[in-house]
Amino acid sequence: MLSIDEIKTLMKDLESDFIERTISVKEDKLGPAVCALSNDFPNHKKSGYILLGINDDGSIAGMKWSDKELQKIGSIKTNGNVLPQPSIVVSPVFKFPDGEVVVIEVKPSLYPPVRYDGRCWIRVGPRRDKASIAEETILTERRDSYVKTYDLVPTLGATLDDLVEEYFKSIYLPLAIDKETLETNNRDVKNQMASLRFYDLKENCPTNAGILLFGKNPLFNLPGAYIQYVKFAGEDMLSNVEFEKNFSEALITGLNTIDTFIKNNIIKVRPVRQNSFQEKIIYNYSYWAVRELILNAIMHRSYESNAPIYIYEFSNKIEIVNPGGLYGDVNKDNFPDRSDYRNIAIAEAMKVLGYVNRFNYGIKRAKEELIKNGNGEPEFDLSSVTGFKVTIHINKEW
Repeated sequence: MLSIDEIKTLMKDLESDFIERTISVKEDKLGPAVCALSNDFPNHKKSGYILLGINDDGSIAGMKWSDKELQKIGSIKTNGNVLPQPSIVVSPVFKFPDGEVVVIEVKPSLYPPVRYDGRCWIRVGPRRDKASIAEETILTERRDSYVKTYDLVPTLGATLDDLVEEYFKSIYLPLAIDKETLETNNRDVKNQMASLRFYDLKENCPTNAGILLFGKNPLFNLPGAYIQYVKFAGEDMLSNVEFEKNFSEALITGLNTIDTFIKNNIIKVRPVRQNSFQEKIIYNYSYWAVRELILNAIMHRSYESNAPIYIYEFSNKIEIVNPGGLYGDVNKDNFPDRSDYRNIAIAEAMKVLGYVNRFNYGIKRAKEELIKNGNGEPEFDLSSVTGFKVTIHINKEW
């Protein structure tokens, strides 16, 4: 983080393309600013800075910052409106005689183009503006030279014919890109998909994310990309199997199929008689929590593995097992407070489609919902480097 002397220097540099000054903490101001610095269009390959509490002319605005405002600033990282998720650090408050200053450090993204609310913003000199199609193309080409997560790797041998274009055009595109951009967009479908990380123009083929989201048959290219559900009659795998089902369709429709299955087949409700002859309605599991933990497995699993996600429902618990242990910056000591994404495009797509409300929040809320429903806390087995397991116990009153 910057020192006070460095902040004073940045305040005076009114022509820089990696500094933004503002007195506003409104999201529609900070979101585009974070987006533009994340895109690092000049390709500095170094952090940009937003100076909060500084006027456009470089003077200190005489502001004071509360803890509530600082929390609001930090939420720009996790609320899912800037995609892919930005890497930002919010400084402590710097106190000057004329007022207080907060600095947001924004690191350049490895996965441009970055968008705020469906729009791609960049900085060129002191100007911040919406990127043109040509400028977006530069960012897309630059991304291809960076290290890729596996979902961004090109699916060699696949073609556009392996995707259901209509799913992309009619369902996903209107949700991912703002209306104004779509109305002026004359790019072909390959370039549209490439800008959203579903197509690799260099290799002229879909990415793994494109296959997973829109593929006609995802298993042909990614054999482990399915979910196996098994319901047992008893408390262990030695008991009889009552029901089995596999889910292997493209995620654009498959996520809704899984959601419906959870509602109609896993979650059950019944009345329990209380004192004074009143009845209480109880649920065997919290729908929201089970849904969240299964979606979390889909988002974070390793698609390099040929093993599926396993959902085992026993008479007294549910176990969710997915290939791929804790990833990146996440370890046993900081889970679930730290987040990192093995599948950057899949995570972004699930946010666009409305299956993720905000990042780094789902597991915490799932815990709360399970405790509230009478299930107790879920148990996470983090011991394996190649797998992740969570156990959800049935409602104690069931």
